[in-house]
Amino acid sequence: MIPALVAAARNIKSAVQLNMDMPDHDVIVLGAGAAGLMCALTAAERGRQVLVLETANKIGKKILMSGGGRCNFTNYHVTPDNFICTNPHFVKAALQRYTAWDFIHLVESHGIPYEERRHGQLFCLNSAKDIVTLLLDECQKAGVAIQTHCSPSKLEDLADGGGYTLQFSHSDAPHSHHCEALVVATGALSIPTLGGSDFGYEIARQFGIELVPRRAGLVPLMFSDATKELCERLTGLALEVEVSCNGQAFTENMLFTHRGISGPAILQISNYWQPGDVVAINLLPNMDITDRLIAAKSSQPATHLKTLLGHLLVKSLVTELIGLFWPELGGQRIDSIPDAELRRVAEQLQHWVLKPSASEGYRTAEVTLGGVSTDAISSKTMEVRKRPGLYFIGEVLDVSGHLGGFNFQWAWSSGYSAGLAV
Repeated sequence: MIPALVAAARNIKSAVQLNMDMPDHDVIVLGAGAAGLMCALTAAERGRQVLVLETANKIGKKILMSGGGRCNFTNYHVTPDNFICTNPHFVKAALQRYTAWDFIHLVESHGIPYEERRHGQLFCLNSAKDIVTLLLDECQKAGVAIQTHCSPSKLEDLADGGGYTLQFSHSDAPHSHHCEALVVATGALSIPTLGGSDFGYEIARQFGIELVPRRAGLVPLMFSDATKELCERLTGLALEVEVSCNGQAFTENMLFTHRGISGPAILQISNYWQPGDVVAINLLPNMDITDRLIAAKSSQPATHLKTLLGHLLVKSLVTELIGLFWPELGGQRIDSIPDAELRRVAEQLQHWVLKPSASEGYRTAEVTLGGVSTDAISSKTMEVRKRPGLYFIGEVLDVSGHLGGFNFQWAWSSGYSAGLAV
C-alpha cells in the first residue's frame, strides 16, 4: 500500500512539474518594449491569454531613456515617407490601422501631460516613466502576464499547426512553454546595454526568412583625419545646418563632438550615409550668402571678412573655417576681396564637404537599419505568411523611422496590428 502511495505521489509531483514547465498560452510575446507591450495588451483585451517574456531586468528600458528621459512617443505628421523600408508600401496598412491620434488619445485618457516640439514631435512633459506606466496599467487591466530576466534559447515549430514550444531560462532554471502564437518583439542591435539582441534574427534564420543587411542608424558620425581635431576644438558647439547625402537632406541642429558630428541633422542623415560617402553641410541655410558678402563691399567696405562672418556664425567656427579654407582672406577688408573670391567663400560655407570615417555604431545608434525582410510578412497582421502563428513586430523588422517619434509610432502600429490577429 505504502509503495503504491509513494509511486502515486511521485506521479502527481511529476505531473505538477510538467504543468509548470509546459503551461499553455494563447500568445507568447518576446520582448517587453513598446511594440511587445502594445501587442500584448491589444491581444489580451480580445480575451487572449498572453505571456510577455523580457530578457532585461526592467520593462521598457528603451522607452525610459528615449527623448532625454521624456520619450518622444509619436509625431503629429506621421506618413509612410517618414520610414525606411526595402518595400516602402509595407508600413501603410499598420499606420492606417493605428494612427498617431489613436496613441495620443490613449495618452490623454491616462491624463499624461505632453508638449509639442519642433516638427510635430510630441514629448511627455514630465517623464518617459509615464508611458511605461500607461502600458503596464493597460496590460494589468487586460490580464497580461509579464516576466523579466528570461533568456530564450530555442523555438520549436510543432507539426500540423500545433503552435510553438519555447525553451528559455529564468533565474538559471530551464523552462519550456507552449503557445498557439508567438510574437517576436525582441528589438534589434542598437544600444545593446538596453537589451538589444539578435535573437529575433536567429528565429528568422531558423524558419528560412530573409534578412536585409543590418547597420546602425540614427547615429553620430566620426572622423579619423584632421577633421577630427577640428571637431575636438569645437566640441559642444551646436548650430542649425542643412546636411545632405545621397539625395536626402535635413535641416536641423548639428553638434560638434570630440569624435565628430552629431545632433538631430546628423542622426537623420546617418540613415542614408554609407562608408565611403561624403556629406555636404550648408552652414547658413535659407540665406543667399553670396549676395550678402558682395553687398557688404558697398555697405560695410572697411569690415574685415572675419568680422563679417563673425556676425553670421559663432566666432570659434569662423576662426577654424578661415584657417582651413581662406587663411589669406580673413584679415582683409571686404572691399579688397574680388567677387570671385567671395563666391568661393560662399560656396564653401554652403557646401562644406566632409567624409566621415565611420559611424559610432550600435553602441549609440537609436535604431537598426535593415532586419527581417517584410517580403515574408503580412503588412496587415505582421504574421509570417508561410508560418501560421509566427509574428514579427517593431524594430526587428526591416522598418526604420526618421528621428522624431516615428519609430515609436511604428512600434504602436505594428504591435496593435499583430495584437488584433494573434
